[in-house]
Amino acid sequence: MRLKELREKRGISQLKLAMELGLNQNSISRYETGAREADYGTLIALADYFDVSIDYLLGRTDRPEHY
Repeated sequence: MRLKELREKRGISQLKLAMELGLNQNSISRYETGAREADYGTLIALADYFDVSIDYLLGRTDRPEHY
């Protein structure tokens, strides 16, 4: 998942991202390390937050735009 790359590009902390999405910082950390997989609702929230497609977020495409 490209979560860490997108988050760092925006210059925000795991805690700030978690607070803005109503998650906890540990979940963000686990998503970034691959220790945990995000559910559908969380994937949608992350894709919307970063304005990228879910496929881009998951590394299935190198094109961030929505189709």
